[in-house]
Amino acid sequence: MERSESIPLNFQEVEPPLSTQEATDEATRCLYCYDAPCITACPTGIDIPSFIQKITTNNLTGSARTIMEANPIGASCARVCPTEELCEGACVLNQTSKPIMIGKLQRYATDWAIQNEKPLFTAGKRNGQKVAVVGGGPAGLSAARELALLGYAVTVYEAETEAGGLDTYGIVSFRLPKRISLWEVEQVKSLGVSIQTNTRIGVDLSLAELQQSFDAVVLAVGMANVPPLGIPGEELHGVYDAIDLVKATKSTTLPQQFQGKRGVVIGAGNTAIDGATCAVRLGAENVKVLYRRTEAEMTAYQFEYEFAKQDGVEFRWLVSPIAVLGDEKGRVTALKCAEMALTEADESGRRTPIPTGATFVIKTDFIIKAIGQARHRWLEDVGIATHNGVISIDHHYETSVKGVFACGDAIFGQGQGEAMVVAAAEQGKQVAYAIDKKRRSQRAETSA
Repeated sequence: MERSESIPLNFQEVEPPLSTQEATDEATRCLYCYDAPCITACPTGIDIPSFIQKITTNNLTGSARTIMEANPIGASCARVCPTEELCEGACVLNQTSKPIMIGKLQRYATDWAIQNEKPLFTAGKRNGQKVAVVGGGPAGLSAARELALLGYAVTVYEAETEAGGLDTYGIVSFRLPKRISLWEVEQVKSLGVSIQTNTRIGVDLSLAELQQSFDAVVLAVGMANVPPLGIPGEELHGVYDAIDLVKATKSTTLPQQFQGKRGVVIGAGNTAIDGATCAVRLGAENVKVLYRRTEAEMTAYQFEYEFAKQDGVEFRWLVSPIAVLGDEKGRVTALKCAEMALTEADESGRRTPIPTGATFVIKTDFIIKAIGQARHRWLEDVGIATHNGVISIDHHYETSVKGVFACGDAIFGQGQGEAMVVAAAEQGKQVAYAIDKKRRSQRAETSA
């Protein structure tokens, strides 16, 4: 396993890569189905039998190109996709033995391309059109890559100091090393895409300025930070945002405040799991995840849940926080909680948690909030129609403002999209195709 001297061992990647022999042996197990259900199960439609077969002939450049052609962040997705629910879950070998390790084979091929610094694509012939992409995360990078292949001059505006979004800052290093995401960023830049970091729309540039300077604008802004818990005492010292915590662990200096401490994490999604496992690896003595529903309703992937339990994280179900308690110095000392029960399922099948009336106190030194992410409220200020913070789009990914499109987490919810990195990548591609179709139609009308 590759080591980095700047990253402690317990923050190194936990899943070892396949050796050449292991990859070859696994690839030869594939049946190369003509109607491969694994392709259909992949949101980006990677030709999985093709990239696996190329591994058996040692055509690793071709294998990586097949992967990345369909999924511009295929190296990251090899590590973070819920493959057991997608491609591997659809593998026909599930019926007789065990599925092909598609994710690990995808990692094997893309790791080879990374280590050998292989450029995989060439930009299309410039068509004189310009597109701005706001946000350099999975969806934004995917849109930018595809637009560049189609011949557009693309500028990506990224608020952080480095592009990559969730993959660079929001997924723990021991699952997705930062260098993987940054390689994908370089692949996009190699097509002539300009990426301007430390640039916030609404602060450094306005949406109106982008509309004036570009033929189309893509909003791939993701979501904002974790919202407040809305309970007394959450302003006390020792209450942390899970997203900020994960981001801090991806810098060269790791946080030290959890050493020997007890903590609780509020929430049960993938970010909550990441927050909990980060705290453990930062030296926390005990970490409990609290969720107001049951294990059956938790939104974290199963492999994330199992990983957290292996790291010693405890889980408490049907628990909801009602107040943060502290000492005279303003430091967290405990969390008051309410016991919950679930109602009968409503018409949608959803069961609602309600208090039973019983309360109890958990002694704790820190609290990590992981109850989802807030939406960007500035969107409404610039005329972008939203519903509960979710950008409204038509079936061409166009917003209420003509020429402004949206994809990724910014459109997730209200029946739109899925909260997966791979789904965001596919949306980015589809936005590029929609823009190209519209621009071609407009040019044809102008020349007629």
